Amino acid sequence: MSTPSESPPAGTQPGTLYLVPAPLDFGCDNQTPLDQVMPAGTLAVAASLQHWVCENAKSTRAYLKRIGHSHPLCVPLQAMQLQELPHAVHKKGDHQGHFDARPLLQAALQGHCVGLVSEAGMPAVADPGSSVVRAAHALDIAVVPLVGPVSLLLALAASGLNGQNFAFVGYVPNTPAERTQRIRELEALATQTGQTQLFIETPYRNTALLQSLLQTLQPHTRLATASAITLSQATYHSDTVQHWKRRAWVLDNATPTVFAIGR
Repeated sequence: MSTPSESPPAGTQPGTLYLVPAPLDFGCDNQTPLDQVMPAGTLAVAASLQHWVCENAKSTRAYLKRIGHSHPLCVPLQAMQLQELPHAVHKKGDHQGHFDARPLLQAALQGHCVGLVSEAGMPAVADPGSSVVRAAHALDIAVVPLVGPVSLLLALAASGLNGQNFAFVGYVPNTPAERTQRIRELEALATQTGQTQLFIETPYRNTALLQSLLQTLQPHTRLATASAITLSQATYHSDTVQHWKRRAWVLDNATPTVFAIGR
């Protein structure tokens, strides 16, 4: 068997690493029909793959089962080869180069195409997976991102904020003092440079984060939220902080939400 640093067996071309987006309804009570949010070409490629690197095997099987309703899978679910990223990668991220993902790509070195999938949206964008992409490049394995929903870009498009200069900054701290300080830092950056600041929070903290934003931000700073993106109950709000306070908009503590601030 080859090791991660070795070439494919003689005469074998390495497979392709496909970055397979997933719908944004993960963890939501209602699911959107796949054909409304995923291109047929993406679903066809996903259905053709037997080898996967994933964030969670259980949710990946559930996703593949949904795909199988419209695009027959190449093998039964029980025969799918699923490898999970380590739990530590989920919590701390894998974009700093500390995790060597080359062993996860043995199937690609043996000539099989491999899918990379995360819980929702595009893998390696606000989700783990960048280490697998780096490993593929290091092993001369072709990398192909497939088309699908990316929550950050959809939220930005709906915000009315600067889409020419923006940054995703991940999660803000959950302790009140540190969160307030971070919000002020992001507001100063957005005000001084015009760069839109995008961030997310665990859904059960949505209300607490919104309250902190309204209490901390200046009245004329623009705040935007995008909740339940691509779902039937999706909501998008964008206004100055002073108007947010007047209209008393609320967010529930169950729906994934992207927040953005800018001018």
